[in-house]
Amino acid sequence: MKFNLPQNSIQALEDMAETLSQLRRQKLPSSLFLALCFNLILAPVVYAASRHELSRSQAWSLGLLGLAIVALSVYLFFVMFAPERF
Repeated sequence: MKFNLPQNSIQALEDMAETLSQLRRQKLPSSLFLALCFNLILAPVVYAASRHELSRSQAWSLGLLGLAIVALSVYLFFVMFAPERF
């Protein structure tokens, strides 16, 4: 089955495929972006749980610190149980 797409749609799909292939090669920028997006969800939860005793910037920082601790824990778990990979 062949689709008749306009030329600009084909170009947009090719650009999207190229962007996705670059994201697969560059893991650090995409993982940092995902961590910041997850922190957008996590920071308001921390802010609400503190009953507004913390400022928004402190809640944001605590969210990032929590994400860093979880990431480091996962990394160390894999290093301990699969040291030949590192």
